[in-house]
Amino acid sequence: MAETKYIFVTGGVSSSLGKGIIAASLAKLLQARGFKTTIQKLDPYINVDPGTLNPYEHGECYVTDDGAETDLDLGHYERFLNVNTSQANNVTTGRIYQSVIEKERRGEFLGKTVQVVPHITNEIKERIQLLGNNGDYDIVITEIGGTVGDIESLPYIEAVRQLKWELGDENALVIHLTLVPYLAAAGELKTKPTQHSVKTLMESGIKADILVCRTEHELSDDIRRKLAIFCNVRQEAVIQSIDADTIYDVPNMMLEEGLDTVTLKKLGLPDDTTPKLERWNEFLKRHKNPKAEVNIGLIGKYVELQDSYKSILEAFIHAGAENEVKVNVESIHSEFINENTIHHKIAHLDGILVAPGFGERGIEGKIDAVRFARENKIPFLGICLGMQMAVIEFARNVLQLKAANSTEMDPETQHPVIDLMEEQKNITQKGGTMRLGAWDCHLSEDSLISRIYGKADIKERHRHRFEYNNKYKEHLEKAGMLSTGINPDTGLVEVVELKDHPWFIGVQYHPEYKSTVASPHPLFVDFIKAALTYSKKKNSASLAPNQ
Repeated sequence: MAETKYIFVTGGVSSSLGKGIIAASLAKLLQARGFKTTIQKLDPYINVDPGTLNPYEHGECYVTDDGAETDLDLGHYERFLNVNTSQANNVTTGRIYQSVIEKERRGEFLGKTVQVVPHITNEIKERIQLLGNNGDYDIVITEIGGTVGDIESLPYIEAVRQLKWELGDENALVIHLTLVPYLAAAGELKTKPTQHSVKTLMESGIKADILVCRTEHELSDDIRRKLAIFCNVRQEAVIQSIDADTIYDVPNMMLEEGLDTVTLKKLGLPDDTTPKLERWNEFLKRHKNPKAEVNIGLIGKYVELQDSYKSILEAFIHAGAENEVKVNVESIHSEFINENTIHHKIAHLDGILVAPGFGERGIEGKIDAVRFARENKIPFLGICLGMQMAVIEFARNVLQLKAANSTEMDPETQHPVIDLMEEQKNITQKGGTMRLGAWDCHLSEDSLISRIYGKADIKERHRHRFEYNNKYKEHLEKAGMLSTGINPDTGLVEVVELKDHPWFIGVQYHPEYKSTVASPHPLFVDFIKAALTYSKKKNSASLAPNQ
């Protein structure tokens, strides 16, 4: 293709309608037709990135290979497309203003008064076209965060208006995702909120080309016709997005609705291929027809909000489908785990995952969960802070270093088995200063972790500041906690495992970030496999006759 096409996805009426899933689903369909497609997210908040946000505020912070701390929607993009994203795929208002102000300080505007229009909007347009200008993509889909009418979204909407005018109708289109609510008292779907949302968009100078309508009930032809007339779109461009059993159903639902066909027509692109979704549909078939099930405990401190651990939950879905197993995830708050509650909360589980996190709240509960998994031979996976808790638990209860801790939790601990990296000790700014992005790791020969990966050298994504303290490595290994993954450049320990446990692994990195539909992460796949083996063994033992 000679010229990159741009698709903008906006939202109205309500947040959390699923713009990211619709964007990812359309991208999947276009990719499956042979178009090189990518997606980017524009977030209207003033944070430079979500790295300093509490997960309760905005869900998990997703990390890319190049070390960008980004919005969780980028995880959906990668899981659907099986293509890596980067810093260029996520832009925030904070980053836009930071860049413009730095240019102003350098005198790049030649003494002009710096304004939202044109300086901020020009910066936004430049970021939007960054991916399109490198020649790697036929189509760039841009998701605009927030909802139309939000004051913080106005510069983005204005930038889209300008770009649509500059690029021309065949090179850019706007998809507006909106809500068609069902009023139980009246027994009918109401179109007025959508009409108002589209009107608000038009007041900003943008006409929606396609309407995607989130709904709990089927849209009748009459409602589609009404929406088309009042919202100034063609009837075939009124797309129904009804509630789905799983987000992975949405590409097929959008295919059935013809979202990809309408998009190609409006962009003047050939519609002479059929999306190749065989691998995708095979995954769906295995996901929806499990032959067994396992119960996995997700031990964390942000469990009230499922988006806090979005990538982990999705990685379990991918691994479950690969094993043809239904994975029942029980979210367990680590603050409520103690000697009195642990047996009731954990004993019935087939596997335990201790999740990432920051800060001291809920730490002792995580350590108790690790101990229970270790002593009862339950399959265990510790990720980032979860791996560090495994090291602390082992040091306390096997090495008998009762004061063992991380200096993150106790700066004065006698035994800092987890400590701050030397280069981190003088850092005062928090944003973007952790060990971030993809780092190399060499796996020990004949280790469980190397068997799982099937190779000796891997590259995984990190997001942390504190590290395994190598001063205690010899003592921990002699007692049975082996260091089986090492960063070859720094000598830092990336993986620990127990030699006298059927499946016990702690990793300093975040394997969940790299799990996709097409490539389930091997660590999660093998963890679920181990949990299934444990479950079968446990069940056969309970069914055995008394001797």
